[in-house]
Amino acid sequence: MKSKSVRRAGLRAISAGALVALVPLAAALPLHAKEKQSVDPAARAAATEAQMTDDERITLTLGLLTSPRGDQPAPEGSHPGAGFIPGIARLGVPALHETDASLGVTWISGARGNGGTQLPSGTAQGATWNVGLIEQGGRMIGSEARAKGFNVMLAGGINLMRDPRNGRTFEYLGEDPLHAGLLGGAAVRGIQSNHVISTVKHFAINPQETGRAFMNTVIEEKALRESDLLAFEIALEQGDPGAIMCAYNATNGAQSCGNKWLLTDVLRKDWDYRGFVMSDWGAVDGLDYALAGLDQQSGSPIDPQPFFGDQLKAAAQSDPAYRKRLGEMTRAILHAIYDNGLDAHPSGFGTVDAAANSEVALKVAQEGIVLLTNPAGLLPLGPDVRSIAVIGGHADAGTPVGGGSSKVLGDDGPSVSVPGVQDGNGPFAAMLNQDFNRSAPLAAIRAIAPKATIKFRDGTYPAEAALAAAQADVTIIFATQYQTEGFDVPELSLPNGQDALIAAVAKANPNTIVVLETGGPVAMPWKDDVKAVVEAWYPGARGGEAIADVLFGKVNPSGRLPLTFPASVAQLPRPALPGLGEVEPNFVGVGAPGQKLDVDYNIEGADIGYRWFAREGQAPLFAMGHGLSYTTFASEGFSVASGKDGLIARATIRNTGARSGAEVAQVYLADAHGTKLRRLAGFTKLELAPGEAREVSIPLEPRVLADWTADGWQVAAGTYRFVLAKDALADGPVAEVKLPERRIAP
Repeated sequence: MKSKSVRRAGLRAISAGALVALVPLAAALPLHAKEKQSVDPAARAAATEAQMTDDERITLTLGLLTSPRGDQPAPEGSHPGAGFIPGIARLGVPALHETDASLGVTWISGARGNGGTQLPSGTAQGATWNVGLIEQGGRMIGSEARAKGFNVMLAGGINLMRDPRNGRTFEYLGEDPLHAGLLGGAAVRGIQSNHVISTVKHFAINPQETGRAFMNTVIEEKALRESDLLAFEIALEQGDPGAIMCAYNATNGAQSCGNKWLLTDVLRKDWDYRGFVMSDWGAVDGLDYALAGLDQQSGSPIDPQPFFGDQLKAAAQSDPAYRKRLGEMTRAILHAIYDNGLDAHPSGFGTVDAAANSEVALKVAQEGIVLLTNPAGLLPLGPDVRSIAVIGGHADAGTPVGGGSSKVLGDDGPSVSVPGVQDGNGPFAAMLNQDFNRSAPLAAIRAIAPKATIKFRDGTYPAEAALAAAQADVTIIFATQYQTEGFDVPELSLPNGQDALIAAVAKANPNTIVVLETGGPVAMPWKDDVKAVVEAWYPGARGGEAIADVLFGKVNPSGRLPLTFPASVAQLPRPALPGLGEVEPNFVGVGAPGQKLDVDYNIEGADIGYRWFAREGQAPLFAMGHGLSYTTFASEGFSVASGKDGLIARATIRNTGARSGAEVAQVYLADAHGTKLRRLAGFTKLELAPGEAREVSIPLEPRVLADWTADGWQVAAGTYRFVLAKDALADGPVAEVKLPERRIAP
C-alpha cells in the first residue's frame, strides 16, 4: 500500500486562473511497481499475526548479531552480516538476514569470505543527478545482496548535510531535500526490485557523529518539516521502503528511536507508513521505545538489555497498551516481508555477474566526477602530453573507501590499509581503518596514455614531489580526505600536509591538476595556483579507470555538486564543530554518565547549505549544482506553467560545443510572493550530441513552494519566480507564475 502522501496526490489541487492539480513531484514520477500480490500485504500480515504465539511475535521484534560474542556462538541459521532475525517456519515466515548497505554488500573485515561490488560514495551518487542511474545501482547491489543470502539491506542513507565536517557525509546524497529524496527513493526502488527489503535512514536528522549517542538536535517543527523530514517524505513516496532505521541522536529532547512524535505522529499518522521501524545498532535504552513507535530492537546485544525480548513479552501479557503495540509491531514487520515478496522469493546463495556489476559502478563513478575548475582548458589531456608526474593519494594502489558500517571492498580486500582514528586493539578498529580498493589511478593513466613517460611519487616529501613535477609536462596530484562513521573531521583543510604538498608542486609545475578524493567539501587555498581541480569523491570499484577516463576526455564530465563547498568554516552556521574538545570521540558515541550535548539547528533552520548562503548573501567556494563540461550548453524558452499534473517548467537545452555531453537542467525557486530565497524545485539530466537541442519538461515540487503550518503545507497566494540556473546561487533565465492560496494535506 502506498503512503498517504501518494494516495492523496490527486486531491492536491491549486488554481492558477483555472483549477489544475498541483501534484507533488514525488507523486508525479513513476513508483516502483511491486509484484502484484493475490492478497493485500496488510491483510496477510493480520492473518499471520493472529495465528502467532507471543514467543513468535517477540522473535520478530528482537534483532540478533551474527558474529560470536564471548562464549556466545553466532545464532543458528545466520551467516556473517549486520544482523539476524529468526523466522517462523510453521507459518512460512522467512528469517531476516541483514547487511549494510547503501554502497554495496559490506566487507565486514572479510568474515564472509568474499566482498562485493563497491558503488561510489553517496556524495558521488548524488553528484550524478541521474535518478535512473541511481536506481540501476540499487538494483545491482540488491541483486548481490540476494546472491549472498541477504534479504534486508540497511541502505537508503538520505540525511542532509548540515555540517560538512560530519563523518558520514560520504554516505549521504547531498544537502537538498528534493534532490536527496528523489535519488534516495530511486536507490530503494532498485534494491527492492530484487525482493530485498531496503531501509531509509537515519530517521530523521543525523547532522554529526561527535557524541552521536547522546547529542540532542534542537530544531523547530516547521524547519524540520521543510528540510530533513521532507527528504524522507519524498523518499518514502518514491521508494516505498519496507523499513525505516531511526537515528542514534535525540531530536528535541527524545532519543530518535524512542521519539513518539517522529515515529508515531509523523511517520504513522501523517504519512500512513505501513512498513516497520528498526533501531540503529545500540540505539535503544528502554522498553518504552515500543510504545513510542519502534517496531524492532536491532542488534540488541549492543544495547544495555534485550528490551524487546522477555521484558516486552511480560509487558504485553499484563498491560493492554503493550499488548496492542506488540500486535502492531509484528504486523508492520510482516507487512514489509509480504509487500516485498520475501516469503515467495526466498534469498539464497547464488552467483554474481561481477563484470556486469562493475560496469554499473564504473558508470556511476564517471557521471559522479565533477570538474570544478579548468580555466585555461588544460583538460582534457591530449595525446601530445609526453611526460606526466603522478603524485600522492596512494594512486599507485587504489582509491579510498569510507570507513564504518558502509565499507565495501572486493574479494581480495584492501590494497592499502592505514590504521587511523581508533586504537588498533579496539573492537571496531578494522572497520575504521583507512582502506583503499584495488582500482589504481596510476595503472589506469598508464593504460590510457601508453606513449607518455609516467612517474609516481608518494608525496611524503614535498621537495621530492616538486622535483618530479618540474621534470614533467603535466602533474596530476591526488589528494585524499578520510571520513568514517563514528568520527567527524575537525576542519576542512586536507590532512597530512597535503595543502602544502599541492602548493609546492604547483609552484614547480604550472600545469598541475588536482584530483580530490574526499568524502565531502574541503578548503582549497591553492585553487587559483593550479590549472584544474577534479572532485572524484570515493569513486568505487572502478574509480581509477573513471578518473583516467575523465582526465583524458574519454568521458565528458557531467557531475554536478550535490552540496556546497564553503570557502571556510567561518561561513558555516556553527563555525566551531559542536562538542569538539568537549566530547571524547569514539565509534559508539557513548559519553560520560549523564553527559549531554544540545546543538541548536534553528540557526539555519530549513536553510541548509546553499539556502544558508543565499539567505546570508555570502559567496561559497562552490555552490551546489556547480560542475563544468568539455562542451558548452545554452538554454532558451524557459517558462513555468500550471497543467493537469501540476507546475511544469519547460526549456530548450542546446549543446553549443563540439563534444557530446550531458547537462543538468536545474530549476530553483528564487522568489516566493515577495520573499527572495533559493530552493531546488526540479531538475533533469539529458545527454546531447554536438549542436543537438531538446525541449525538456520538468515537474516542480509544490512542497518546495509551500510553508509548513499547523494545518499542513500551505501555499500562499502570490507570484512565484523561478530561475533556470547553472548552480544553486547562479543567475539565469527567469519565469514566473501566479498562484492562489492553497493547502496541501500532509
